[in-house]
Amino acid sequence: MAEETLSQITIEDFAKVQMRVGQILEAEKIEGSRKLIKLKVDIGTEVRQIVAGIAEAYEPAALLNRKIVLVANLKPATLMGVESNGMIVAASVDGKPVLATFAEDVPNGALLR
Repeated sequence: MAEETLSQITIEDFAKVQMRVGQILEAEKIEGSRKLIKLKVDIGTEVRQIVAGIAEAYEPAALLNRKIVLVANLKPATLMGVESNGMIVAASVDGKPVLATFAEDVPNGALLR
């Protein structure tokens, strides 16, 4: 793998990104899309609707109750007519998403630092 050039940010820049633990309560493919799944995610203080481009790697049923990392303070976006209120954090391995998850039990809504 070629070395990527990283743009460095300050600790203050990083502090602006609010990442939280979320638990997937519902998941369904978005009609008319090969890649998008609509998720309902419990982030401790509320349940958020998130649209994620992970359908080619994950079946909706396999996502239920998984604990994931999401960016909670991202401005809402509309994808295929469905509003998304956050972004799931995933690695890209051979062009496929791999969700960031936890080995230990972590409470919904816990802040990542």
